[in-house]
Amino acid sequence: MDILVCISQVPDTTTKISFIENNSKFNDDKVTFIVNPYDEWYALVRALELKETLGGSVTVITVGNASVEPIIRKALAIGADNAVRVDLDAVDSFETASAIATYAKSKNFNIILAGKETIDYNGSEVGGMIAGLLNLPFVSLATKLEIVADHAVVEIDIEGGVEVITSKMPLVLSAAKGMAEARIPNMRGIMAARTKTIEVVAGQSNNLVSVKSFELPAPKSAVKLINPENMDELVQLLHSEAKVI
Repeated sequence: MDILVCISQVPDTTTKISFIENNSKFNDDKVTFIVNPYDEWYALVRALELKETLGGSVTVITVGNASVEPIIRKALAIGADNAVRVDLDAVDSFETASAIATYAKSKNFNIILAGKETIDYNGSEVGGMIAGLLNLPFVSLATKLEIVADHAVVEIDIEGGVEVITSKMPLVLSAAKGMAEARIPNMRGIMAARTKTIEVVAGQSNNLVSVKSFELPAPKSAVKLINPENMDELVQLLHSEAKVI
């Protein structure tokens, strides 16, 4: 069972977001970066569990310049066998997906796993694009993955129940909460990750989007507290000031 896990570098959730160069570029000064939690906690850990049960290998891949290598080392410390960095500063989801698909096309991975989305852009696009580019089945928002004979059995939470999908392999999955439990790398894994080789492959620019500028969300407005005995005032404010989102 050979599994490719797509990981991404994202700002830590406590990061204060700002932009530079006339709001056209994210300001990464003094920003702490982490492995995207959906990629690490669910996609990577479930891949490792399957390898431990069925044998095989787990390869992690990310798209970016040399600055992303610390998060690759983190994935290796958790237990990944191999690591690949596509040397490309991707502008959009399609460029990222194209770079990963190009690498995977020449390999024989049984499963390609990614987190359901990154916590910075929340696009939830890369997994589906990889599947489309490779002409493979795609299951989004998977919460459970088991291998039965030569098939993948996948569960997805839906309103009022659970949908079960059976698919031949290879296939592409995006992992959501419930797929696995987060792992903390141990000292042995951390030490071993320092000496593991990261394969670097050249990337080719293939973006569809150009970024003109970013804009921060408007600050939250103040909260108005209404005396529960004064229902007339509440009704009047609901009509005059409340906004439907």
